[in-house]
Amino acid sequence: MASPLWKKQPLSNAYGSRNHSMSGPLQRSTSYPSHNGVQRETGQVEKLLSSYGFLQCCDRDGRLFFHYSEYSDNVEDLTLGDAVEFETSVDRRTGKPVACKIIKLKNGSISTEILSDDKVTGFIVSEAKMSKSRNGGLNGESGQVTYEMNGECFFLNYMIHDVQTKDTKLKKEDKVLFNIATDKRDGSVRARNMTLLESFVAPRYQGIVCSMKESFGFLERADVVKEIFFHYSEFEGDINELVLGDDVDYDITVRNDKEVAINIKKLPPGTVVFEEISDESYIGNISKVIPRFSNRRQTEPFPGKLIFETPDGGKRELSYGEKDVFGSYTLNEDDTVEFQIATDKRDLLQRATSIKLMIDTFEAVKEEREMGIVAAIKEGFGFIKCVNREPRMFFHFSELLESGDLHISDEVEFTVIPDPNSPKRQIAVRIKLLPKGSVCFEIIQPERVQGTVEKVPANLWGKSPGKNSKDKELDRGLISYQLNGKKQTVNYHAKDTDIRTPPNIGDEVEFNLAEIKKDNTQTAVNVVVMNRAEETIKYGYLSVLKDSFGFIETEQHDREVFFRYSEVCGEVNEFELGDEVSFVVVRRSNRVHAENIKKLNKGTLPGEIVRTDVELGQVVRPLRNIDPQQEEYEGLVQVIHEDETEGDVYPYCITSLTDKHEFLQAGDKIRFQIGVSKTDDREWACNITALRKFIRSKVDSLKGQYGFIDYEMEEGKKLFFHMSEVQDGIDLQVGDEVEFVMIRNQQNGRYSAVNVRRLSRQRPEHLVHKLKTNLSLEDNGPRFIVTRQPRGPDGTKGFEMQRNL
Repeated sequence: MASPLWKKQPLSNAYGSRNHSMSGPLQRSTSYPSHNGVQRETGQVEKLLSSYGFLQCCDRDGRLFFHYSEYSDNVEDLTLGDAVEFETSVDRRTGKPVACKIIKLKNGSISTEILSDDKVTGFIVSEAKMSKSRNGGLNGESGQVTYEMNGECFFLNYMIHDVQTKDTKLKKEDKVLFNIATDKRDGSVRARNMTLLESFVAPRYQGIVCSMKESFGFLERADVVKEIFFHYSEFEGDINELVLGDDVDYDITVRNDKEVAINIKKLPPGTVVFEEISDESYIGNISKVIPRFSNRRQTEPFPGKLIFETPDGGKRELSYGEKDVFGSYTLNEDDTVEFQIATDKRDLLQRATSIKLMIDTFEAVKEEREMGIVAAIKEGFGFIKCVNREPRMFFHFSELLESGDLHISDEVEFTVIPDPNSPKRQIAVRIKLLPKGSVCFEIIQPERVQGTVEKVPANLWGKSPGKNSKDKELDRGLISYQLNGKKQTVNYHAKDTDIRTPPNIGDEVEFNLAEIKKDNTQTAVNVVVMNRAEETIKYGYLSVLKDSFGFIETEQHDREVFFRYSEVCGEVNEFELGDEVSFVVVRRSNRVHAENIKKLNKGTLPGEIVRTDVELGQVVRPLRNIDPQQEEYEGLVQVIHEDETEGDVYPYCITSLTDKHEFLQAGDKIRFQIGVSKTDDREWACNITALRKFIRSKVDSLKGQYGFIDYEMEEGKKLFFHMSEVQDGIDLQVGDEVEFVMIRNQQNGRYSAVNVRRLSRQRPEHLVHKLKTNLSLEDNGPRFIVTRQPRGPDGTKGFEMQRNL
């Protein structure tokens, strides 16, 4: 049988036993003394089978066969790992060496290793571990220890069973004392009999929380330019209190061949500092800006560049990132900036930080700057009213050069650039707050001029100025004055008058002429009433009546004046739409009101001479009380000829309607006549009657001052109507059959019914059903059958005479 000399693993390792050192020579048996110079050897029982086994030699790398007949004692007392002494012979059949004359020795009396006399001091490089095998057993993984001898470093392996104290767990960097064991069979060396001298105390690392996910995160390390993973379970505290940017300290361990942070504790803010900031400030120029509106993902951590002059007269370039700029405003190439130098303590790299734009850069690069006043502020953005241009300029709060709050009416200086997201639009950037009084929209001449008011602004009549140009024209009044013997006129705004004494037409006023910078036009400012014109009574027509207020259409049919019922002289119930009235205009707060309203006899105001011809046409533009969003007050109608060609267009007002409650909308077909004004010969549309299709249905429900008709415009929604739209003031009841006209509200887009007229009154369905039903007390009881319907005294089904309450 061949001897497996290739097997190098020591017997002690194979069986997990512990070998102890032997200070003296090996013990020899006297039972079989040396014969003819044959040297006896020692070994250990490696394998036992039915009638034979194998021995592992201790003094050389060999494995020998032996038969149980060669053992001197009872073979049943022989176990694996027992120490034995034997001689070597040759098998006559195979010619291979075999063990013979075997005797058992005392356990521990032999060893395969030679231990050093003196112990050596070293440090643990890697820890020895126990791991599970596939069959459930335990496998030992060796660790390493290093020691120094004669100026050289050596590394030895060791196993967990080489540690003398079972409860002692050796860790990396621990200081240990051990023997060096030399295997007599193959000359290999290892560490044995290890004892702990000094445990290594791992340093605490510091960092900043830079990323947090669902159950884990990453820390930016303060010792190296690197991030390290951590699990939330490793945080010693409430994880909900840990946020991005918090300073922490932690230990490092290795899991799955990767470093992870453990035992994480929160530190006071400002404890962890990655870099040192220079106390000295430097001046430089931007050489490369950071792209602000690019869709590409920025891969460089510090994409910006600036150049500055060093003390020795040389040039040096530094990088910077978005967070290194003091603010988030736009920087341009060649901008002069002030900055400090930050040095990373981990890798000693330097960059520019705390970058501030120098104000004198605008003059150095000859940048065109504009001024204005903050007109509106939203969440994160706003609008500036510009001095030199008409449209308001959009801006972001991030473009403020200095930290602080911005308020409406703050005066600012800024630069205008095309919006990168919308090239057709312009935006304001690099915004600087100015002292009060720095911005002036107009150049005011010091001389005071006297004139007479010929027109008042439209907003004095209760209409707020709009945003488009036509509304702004209506917002202006007109003053006439003499210059070098010639009559001149100039516009003015309501804001330039005294709110307590607003001017009226015919008032003598004093004012300053001002030149507006944005268009070089003139306007009157600081308008003060010098002499009031005699208070004149104004005339008009009632155009709108609501619950507690209404509007009066002026005699010129060009605007409306608000009034409250408390200012009406007489009973309000006696007033109807289209009535001629007189009134006096007063101003309260910022709004014009009508007071002392009196009803006039019909025909008091000059009307129109109406022609006899009747025209057909359609509404081009409704009155403003129908569509409050339109600028002009008057409505317009157009003649439509029989061949459907379009004819002339005529204006109309509230008095032009045959039914003053009529809601004429654009596109409505009408019939009208043409009248000529008795005052200015202007042609107007008169006696307008809508040619509408009436719809029939029934009243579905009534709720106080309004109700609903059983006519669905949208799924599940009935048609709304107000009681004021019911003709002749008739009280409607649920189930009444009515006809009406359907209109659409121009403001909210909802439909409603107007011109509601009752056609017939019907009993509710539940009452009709009861009359037609044969009533019975019980299923088997007597039934009542109607044999004759009731008749009145006059032979009819009821009383024709109406009952008076």
